[in-house]
Amino acid sequence: MQLKPDKSKSSGMSNTPSIYIVDEQSGRSSRLSTVLSFLNEPHQQLSLQELQQRLTAEPSAVVLLGALSEPVQAGLLKRYPATAFLLLGETQQPLLQYANAVGLLTEPFAYASLTQLLRDAQQYHRLLPLQREQNSTLKFDGMVGNSAPMQQVRFLISQVAKTDANVLVLGPSGTGKEVVARNIHLLSNRSAGPFVPINCGAIPAELLESELFGHEKGAFTGAISTRKGRFELAQGGTLFLDEIGDMPLNMQVKLLRVLQERTYERVGGTTAIKADVRIVAATHRDLEQMISDNSFREDLYYRLNVFPIETPALSERSEDLPLLISELLKRQAKQSQAMVKFTEHAMQSLQLHSWPGNVRELANLLERMVIMYPDQVVDVAELPQKYRHLDIDSYVPQYPESLQERDLLNELFQATDNDSSDDDSSLDDNADNLFSSNAAGAIQDLPEHGLDLKEYLAELEIRFISQALERHEFVVARAAEVLGLRRTTLVEKMRKYNLGKEE
Repeated sequence: MQLKPDKSKSSGMSNTPSIYIVDEQSGRSSRLSTVLSFLNEPHQQLSLQELQQRLTAEPSAVVLLGALSEPVQAGLLKRYPATAFLLLGETQQPLLQYANAVGLLTEPFAYASLTQLLRDAQQYHRLLPLQREQNSTLKFDGMVGNSAPMQQVRFLISQVAKTDANVLVLGPSGTGKEVVARNIHLLSNRSAGPFVPINCGAIPAELLESELFGHEKGAFTGAISTRKGRFELAQGGTLFLDEIGDMPLNMQVKLLRVLQERTYERVGGTTAIKADVRIVAATHRDLEQMISDNSFREDLYYRLNVFPIETPALSERSEDLPLLISELLKRQAKQSQAMVKFTEHAMQSLQLHSWPGNVRELANLLERMVIMYPDQVVDVAELPQKYRHLDIDSYVPQYPESLQERDLLNELFQATDNDSSDDDSSLDDNADNLFSSNAAGAIQDLPEHGLDLKEYLAELEIRFISQALERHEFVVARAAEVLGLRRTTLVEKMRKYNLGKEE
């Protein structure tokens, strides 16, 4: 048998795996070929040698494997793991143990089972790890994330980009619908042309027609010159109609006419202009509900909704958060020249957040963190309250006694300075407690003969710790609270001064 050219490849369908029949039972092979021809599935009948030549050159194929004079079927399945095999006949059933043995076909060949197995074999080819790597080489701009929802969005973009089909991007606010639209344009055959966005909800209804289609000089009051509209500016490229659900009904009618006839006229003009643009629309609204409420035209909806793409909410792809944060911080660093890092606990807490504002909310939070903690590490305690979803004990530093004594001394002298500046009319609460006549042994002025400051401060510390413990019946946690100490710090001081409860 002479090797024939691969029809599926020559017809430009390189994304569809070739179908080969290898079966030395010529009658069964001919019957299967007839069924495949009836299903309009391009295929070829090959010998074992021809099959090996083909698979060596291009292993991504679907092989309907039947009887052979030599028992080499198992070796073929092992040698070509990127090939999907459909086995012919019950005698081949033991080969189903191999992962690339997708299924078993027996006579008589039924339409339902054959089409289902062909679909499964094509799915095996489409989801091959190597195939996914080839798809990942496409240059997506600003689409960060490896979660399943983001992989699905990228797949849909790669499938529709090369066509001129209208695309409707759906999803909550802040999920990056314009990013999807820009990637459709960048990967399309119109990428050399302009990408022109317009927010249909941000332009007053009376000006929207002029913004979309342009106007002639003198068409209305204030039209002092001819002006091109967004359709004309997007000629040869992509027009992105953002928030299409906010477009007034009267403009929906005019937009529908342009989509149907592919021509339009400027406001006040009579010359028909060809609309050579690709339409990508987006909305966060439920257009089907709006159709039920008679606030959106059903015919326009079906014109726009040729190929829908739903952008996932950030809460549906929390695993992408570290990558998103890294990317957003890099962008912000170009403006602020500062960065911020998150501890593992902080990142886990952020991943537990519901993110009602989606990526836009995340970007705002990161900007806030960079302002508050430039070039620092942020833990759960530094996050705003509503982003703290983990109950983690934050580190509270404990300082050497020399530093603590110095701070206490500074406070004492600061209190004395404040007392003199206020003419002794009002005392600070701490100074009042420390230096009032009610505090036994307290002094207000440095004695003439001086004093041992360290010993004096230690006695003062012992006195107040003892009072706090006695007042709260030696409940250490309560005493530590009124003294403004951590429980572990108070326990250490009690051990140091031997202040345990007497039995």
